[in-house]
Amino acid sequence: MPSTPFLSGLGIQFDKYEPDNVIVRLPFREDLTNDGIVYHGGVVASVVDTAGAAAAWSNHDFNKGMRASTVSMSIQYIGTAKKSDLLCVARAVKRGKELIFTEITATDAQDNPVAHAVQVYRIVP
Repeated sequence: MPSTPFLSGLGIQFDKYEPDNVIVRLPFREDLTNDGIVYHGGVVASVVDTAGAAAAWSNHDFNKGMRASTVSMSIQYIGTAKKSDLLCVARAVKRGKELIFTEITATDAQDNPVAHAVQVYRIVP
């Protein structure tokens, strides 16, 4: 995932990658903000989506498929990360035959809430 052009351009880092439990970090970059201080909402959504997808992949049996995409994601913005790294904690809460349901919480470096999301991710043969 980190080697895909879009994600490598963002500079996303993985702090934790365990089965069904992932922590993704986006180091603060002024060029990803609206005003030099607060991340653009699309940046936050991209990192949240990536963290959820990583949680889906983290405990996946690769013999059961490698084609994947986000089916849906609902995100609520509840704060801002002001000149701060963005951290996303993601966990897979349910795995079906093809669909994986994830939950993601984004915070700033001081653990103040930034966003919360639920995601449905699909992996197929």
